[in-house]
Amino acid sequence: MAFTELLDILGGVGRFQLIYTALLLLPCGLLACHNFLQNFTAAMVPHHCQHLTNRTKATTNDSGAWLRATIPFDQHGVPEPCQRFTEPQWALLSSNTSVLGVATEDCKDGWVYDRSVFPSTIVMEWDLVCEARTLRDLAQSIYMAGVLLGAAVFGSLADRLGRKVPLVWSYLQLAVSGAATAYIDSFSAYCVFRFLMGMTFSGIILSSLSLVVEWMPTQGRTVAGILLGYSFTLGQLILAGVAYLIRPWRWLQFVVSAPFLIFFLYSWWLPESSRWLLLHGKSQQALRNLRKVAVMNRRKAEGERLTPEVVSSYIQSEFASVHTSNSLLDLFRTPAIRKVTCCLMVVWFSNSLAYYGLAMDLQKFGLSIYLVQALFGIIDIPAMLVATTTMIYVGRRATVASFLILAGLMVIANMFVPEDMQILRTAQAALGKGCLASSFICVYLFTGELYPTEIRQMGMGFASVNARLGGLAAPLVTTLGEVNPVLPPVGFGATSILAGLVVICFLTETRNAPLVETIAAMERRMKEAPSKKEAEEKSEEIALQQLGTSALKETI
Repeated sequence: MAFTELLDILGGVGRFQLIYTALLLLPCGLLACHNFLQNFTAAMVPHHCQHLTNRTKATTNDSGAWLRATIPFDQHGVPEPCQRFTEPQWALLSSNTSVLGVATEDCKDGWVYDRSVFPSTIVMEWDLVCEARTLRDLAQSIYMAGVLLGAAVFGSLADRLGRKVPLVWSYLQLAVSGAATAYIDSFSAYCVFRFLMGMTFSGIILSSLSLVVEWMPTQGRTVAGILLGYSFTLGQLILAGVAYLIRPWRWLQFVVSAPFLIFFLYSWWLPESSRWLLLHGKSQQALRNLRKVAVMNRRKAEGERLTPEVVSSYIQSEFASVHTSNSLLDLFRTPAIRKVTCCLMVVWFSNSLAYYGLAMDLQKFGLSIYLVQALFGIIDIPAMLVATTTMIYVGRRATVASFLILAGLMVIANMFVPEDMQILRTAQAALGKGCLASSFICVYLFTGELYPTEIRQMGMGFASVNARLGGLAAPLVTTLGEVNPVLPPVGFGATSILAGLVVICFLTETRNAPLVETIAAMERRMKEAPSKKEAEEKSEEIALQQLGTSALKETI
């Protein structure tokens, strides 16, 4: 008998599962704030050079005649951000005077920033403009590098130490490093703490999803996985609202980090996965956790009847061939696991590449950054509602493939929309981003169901590593636009379509299927699948032959 049957006896999707899932998904929602935080804390604002003499004058002198006399303007009437006249050119106040031949120089006395929307950002604080403008993108790349390392580290640790230990540590690390980021006074320290924050992203997401999936009966896994997506969407909407109300970057950084101290405190109450405990021979602790579940689900009598022997009877056949090796080679050693791993590498990389290519630079759309952030969050709601329905009634494979292919087609189609139609381009990009976000959430659940329990966390961690590689590659693909503007959308769209084709052609459906516990069980399932298919085809062939023979006899 499967472990999921034991969960059904203890109440199925009961009060424990609902509370447990809610407590795990709430921090996941706030993680979205950190993922997209630099859209606001590192926003690029209008700026221009200042002359040293500006420091002795009223701030009103930064505009009007003084600005016209000291800063060259471009053809659109906007002050040049990185050049100034070597000397004030009062003659330029005459409309008939040309700026040709007037000597200019780099900004030697700093910059004047437009603080009407953002009173402070890291760009203003450390002058990340002109020659230093690439440092802004470097900070985000360092954050994504932390996410990448965290996926590798926490994915392995969770299979060795359990799901709970890395999760509790990640909450504490994010609370401390996030709060410290709000108080540091150097850009290098900012990057270090952002790196530490990025590491916790993978630790929290991977551990939370594994705990939800492993404590949830089969019939509740789909909804639980989709709720993870909705929590991430809610986090994006929260970020838009909080960032609109709290404009200074230090206060914004602190406000979205402090709640993780609360998550750290209550996470000690969360029980460890009994699947993992049983897999590692800790049956007494697993039994205590199962009895707590029974009490919360109002099945105390059933819980009291549980003994280590009874619990073992539910999982003995599933865990019979389990080994405790946690080598990365386990993801490639056997044919079935190897095929799953290679396919998921393509899917996670492509999905992340296209997703972050669209979502990490909201200012390029030319609309209010708060409006675009809210739009990019709201669009996920109907997209994931469709994903929920199709995952339940159609299946995981078709849902993931459809969203990836649709997103890729929309990204490519966006090339043919004129650049002056910013609203249409933004709406189309938001819809594509919604498809990618939905496929991202679906593939999280799909991956957790494809891998067996003994390597599930490591498999998800490795898949997440490929997603972070896609996130790191997205800015590089964007820079190809300087060579040819067609290359970025073609790159994002083509890889997304390729990933969709890989899913539909090579991965198996997991809808309503019990979780596989061991690698050996996974191999048996893959070997039995073709045999069943061949038997069905042979049966159909025999039936058709018999039908044809009967028809022939009637004709004779």
